[in-house]
Amino acid sequence: MRYPNRAHERTKRRASRHEALVGGRPVLYEAAGEGEPVVLVHGLSGSTRWWSRNVSELAERYRVYLVDLPGFGKMRRLGRPFVLAEAASWLSGWMEAVGLKRAHLVGHSMGGYVCLRLAASRPEVVRCLVLVAPAGVPTGRSMLGHLGPLLGVARYATPSFLPVLLRDALRTGPATLWRAARDLLAEDVREDLRQIEAPTLLIWGQRDTLVPPAAGDLLREEIPGCRLLVLEGASHVPMFDRPDEFDAALLAFFAGAPVGA
Repeated sequence: MRYPNRAHERTKRRASRHEALVGGRPVLYEAAGEGEPVVLVHGLSGSTRWWSRNVSELAERYRVYLVDLPGFGKMRRLGRPFVLAEAASWLSGWMEAVGLKRAHLVGHSMGGYVCLRLAASRPEVVRCLVLVAPAGVPTGRSMLGHLGPLLGVARYATPSFLPVLLRDALRTGPATLWRAARDLLAEDVREDLRQIEAPTLLIWGQRDTLVPPAAGDLLREEIPGCRLLVLEGASHVPMFDRPDEFDAALLAFFAGAPVGA
């Protein structure tokens, strides 16, 4: 199933800003479009801006929600500091506050880890699950051992993404980034994989040096009925590198069409 290239429409459909209370604290989020809800969750050092090339196309058919995790993006000075172990329950609480009983979840990198944990612990709230190069599978690398792969991300990423990455990393701050990265490296999601009941699609960039595509093969084998799509030429942020192919894959997958291997 193919969808038309609507790159010229991405600047026309903008998300509106909203606020909800989660645990008595304000949470800022954005929403666009109408239809079944789709929640986009960013990765480490990220923000809702990492989905800027996808919102307009997805919002043609769905109600798209974008939320910054505590300590990141617009939430860097609101609420409590980011705690990785509490992120899945926080996301669940935010969905309840917004009135989302069930939604398609799309998580990138650390956000993929968060969505995976939520899908395993509360399968009833997840309609479809899309994991974009999710973190949580041990690589055997130390914190310093990830410096080389991080440079690879910068090398292969779309040039216009680098200012977005730099700005979000600076406003998040080194303390939050270090703590979240340290905690992520200690996690292992493999025991949760067979608890996932939602139809699941894995999306990887072929040039991802930070979370190698080989991790996708492991996840595909363990998550029941899971499918894997590798986007040629994309790096660790395939939704920004290859937005047309990425959006088409999501729309086809949500519609029930076979996507990937």
